[in-house]
Amino acid sequence: MTNWKHIVCDQGEGWAQLTLSRPKVLNALSREVLTELDAAIDWVERNDAVRVLIITGAGDKAFVAGADITELNQIESSEEAERTALLGQRVFARLEELDKPVIMAINGFALGGGMELAMCGDILLASEKAKFGQPEINLGVIPGYGGTQRLSRLVGRQMAKYLCMTGIMLTADEAARCGLVQKVVPPEALLEEAKRLAETLAKKAPIALKYIKKAIHHGVDIDLPSGLRLEASYFGLTFDTVDRKEGMDAFLNKREPRFTGK
Repeated sequence: MTNWKHIVCDQGEGWAQLTLSRPKVLNALSREVLTELDAAIDWVERNDAVRVLIITGAGDKAFVAGADITELNQIESSEEAERTALLGQRVFARLEELDKPVIMAINGFALGGGMELAMCGDILLASEKAKFGQPEINLGVIPGYGGTQRLSRLVGRQMAKYLCMTGIMLTADEAARCGLVQKVVPPEALLEEAKRLAETLAKKAPIALKYIKKAIHHGVDIDLPSGLRLEASYFGLTFDTVDRKEGMDAFLNKREPRFTGK
């Protein structure tokens, strides 16, 4: 299934694009959107034709402007609030653990839950109009979908505290200087750049891409010797693949490799 109420799916050569679409509320994340995103990730996992995933927001104002505050305001207990946070955390973590590269094409406001969603991507591309922030402090709460944890790991503890405690917004260029964003492009070029990058990645060896993602994601929070051991184990696993033989044969015979993910 590739049709959902609030998510539009497009496909190209080796990639799929999920566009979060609730334009009247700047693509805000409700429980329904999170549930649909969970189902969309299931579809991406099962679809062998999809080697790279792009996520963006509908319109030119917002990637995702945050969680649905009207819905959050109806929460009546700390237990319900915690369950809501755990739902968002679970769905977002699936993107981190996905065996395929995830490109975030951030076309506008990425605030609160939107920034938390963006940080789960492997590569973040931002429009020059994009804005980033964790403004939950202004509502009397804290980030709940992973903001305090992922942000501190990406930009450092002090910068994470500064952003979460003040609630200020960063421009796309400021986010790039922090290391949060990998590339900033003109608004009209954002999706074209995301698709170009997706097509480039789709031609790489899928199993090697999977192990690169796993090695970095799981290695960053352990000591260096353990991380190096993890890397060596994944390096070894790639040598059991057809793609490794294809890649090396193509290199030695000066031709383009054709990887099959086997």
